[in-house]
Amino acid sequence: MAGRIKDEDIQLVRERARIDEVIEQYVTLRRSGSAQVGLCPFHDEKSPSFNVRTAQGFYHCFGCGASGDVFTFLREIEGLGFVESVERLAAKYGIQLRYEEGQAPGPRRDPRQRQRLLEAHRLAGEFYAETLGSAPEASIGRQFVTDRGFDQAAARLFGMGWAPRSGEALVAHLRGKGFSDDELVVGGLARRSQRGLNDVFQGRLLWPIREMTGEIIGFGGRRMFDDDFMKGKYVNTSETPIYKKSQVLYGIDLARRQISSTSQAVVVEGYTDVMACHQAGVLTAVATCGTAFGVDHAKILRRILLDHGTLHGEVIFTFDGDEAGQRAAMKAFEGDQAFQAQTYVAVEPRGMDPCDLRLADGDAAVRDLVASRVPLYRFVLENLLERYDLDRADQRIDAVREAVGLTSAIRDRSKVEEFLREIASRVGVEVDVVRSELRRHRPAAARTSPSTAAASAEPAPEAPAAPFVSFGAPQFAPEREALKAVVQFPHLAKAHLADVHENDFTHPVAQELWRRIAAEGVPAAPDAGWVPRLSDGLASDDLRRVLAVAAVEPLATSEAATGAVVASTIVALQLLTLERAITDLKSKLQRTNPVEQADAYNRMFGELIALEQQKREMRERSLGD
Repeated sequence: MAGRIKDEDIQLVRERARIDEVIEQYVTLRRSGSAQVGLCPFHDEKSPSFNVRTAQGFYHCFGCGASGDVFTFLREIEGLGFVESVERLAAKYGIQLRYEEGQAPGPRRDPRQRQRLLEAHRLAGEFYAETLGSAPEASIGRQFVTDRGFDQAAARLFGMGWAPRSGEALVAHLRGKGFSDDELVVGGLARRSQRGLNDVFQGRLLWPIREMTGEIIGFGGRRMFDDDFMKGKYVNTSETPIYKKSQVLYGIDLARRQISSTSQAVVVEGYTDVMACHQAGVLTAVATCGTAFGVDHAKILRRILLDHGTLHGEVIFTFDGDEAGQRAAMKAFEGDQAFQAQTYVAVEPRGMDPCDLRLADGDAAVRDLVASRVPLYRFVLENLLERYDLDRADQRIDAVREAVGLTSAIRDRSKVEEFLREIASRVGVEVDVVRSELRRHRPAAARTSPSTAAASAEPAPEAPAAPFVSFGAPQFAPEREALKAVVQFPHLAKAHLADVHENDFTHPVAQELWRRIAAEGVPAAPDAGWVPRLSDGLASDDLRRVLAVAAVEPLATSEAATGAVVASTIVALQLLTLERAITDLKSKLQRTNPVEQADAYNRMFGELIALEQQKREMRERSLGD
């Protein structure tokens, strides 16, 4: 067992390792009087309560009470032991530690495991990078780098490397540097097989995955040969004592300071996308490593952004335009409440990722993509509305009811009214309808999660069938009156029925009765046997009862004015059909861009004018009657 570190060496490390320098590798700090403040990395908070005092070498959070020196911070943030935290800082600041012997016996362990694993990864990174630049077999990797639009300088900046196909080269190299087989396996650099110890990555193009401090903790490898025993196109290092994929962002070492200074983070989907963004001047780009963007990733960005309740900063997600990209966007929206900063999404219309876009259109196109970002809730709204048939009035109301739930994701509450107008425009309804639904939604929202409205990118399940509404309900009065006029005075109604169709009726009972009337034909003279013949042809007693009511319930008319009342009743029915058509057409027009969809817009506008003219003429005829 290793001995105890000498006290004077511990004190030397404490003096050399400035506490603000160490903490700033994890948290963005800003000057506030004699202290520096930031968001506490040990608990979620909306405003900075984490204070660091360099002169005293101490930190304290007024929110959760966490406090300590530089060693305490490393122990808490990285889960290290005291000895490991001292050793890690000593290595960083070039201090050679001395150990006292004669400790009491106990479980044998290497207190320097983390430092050993980091050193192995550093040497592995150098080995892979050298191999990419010089080995003949790595020519396919070098060609890939060129084909993706990167030069050797970009490959060096990101530390790209090549894993030899032999499967033993890295193991031999690191054994020669004094590393044990167990260390290489635990660190995820080697694996045991029937042939002995082999390199994990073989014949793959590699990207080193680094912590914010710049230390390599793992690798991501791309398949280059069809006979690769690893089936995944991209495979990352398995989780190890130093690598947790849910707690690391690729490119964070290069982007951290720029994210802090610009208060912007761009989250892309792959290693080459990060490279393309940085080469194009978007220096705040990072990516997850083989996993969806999650809460721990959000915590990393929050600490760097100094993300708190003043809406400081923005997080921009870029996703492919395909179905998988939409699901990723919806997943990000689920975790949206992890940020106080506003979240955005940037999707290239042709479905290109940043790397492909840079290849096709150059660096400026990548910058333009990021600049064209739209609020994430707006992107989610577009996906939400695609699940509804907005040509149907009931579906428009259902869409509005779900869409207003997205308002909970709007950080700047002054923009809610603007978003409500946007919903109204996209759905094709009056904004007062949206405001009304928002008022109805708020009491329910207080009892549920803020992101419930868009918790899944899967298609919404079919809504349950609407309950049957009685034909006696007030909204069907014009249809009842029209049927009474036709059934009681068919000879007077006949002259006005040429343009009456089944779709003039909206209730299924009225539609069925009209189909029977149309099939039987309307007599041109009084016919006492006509109604009984209608009744005999109906399929159920319920329909016969409705017909009986229509035949006997008085029509609001005097004998002298019967003809005019019959005519106006039928016209009133047709006017309602016209008004429904006009409402639907106005909704479509409201959802149509007059510039991008000029032909469709002009055609519908012409139809609307024609319908409005028809409505005026029908009203005038009704008044004349």
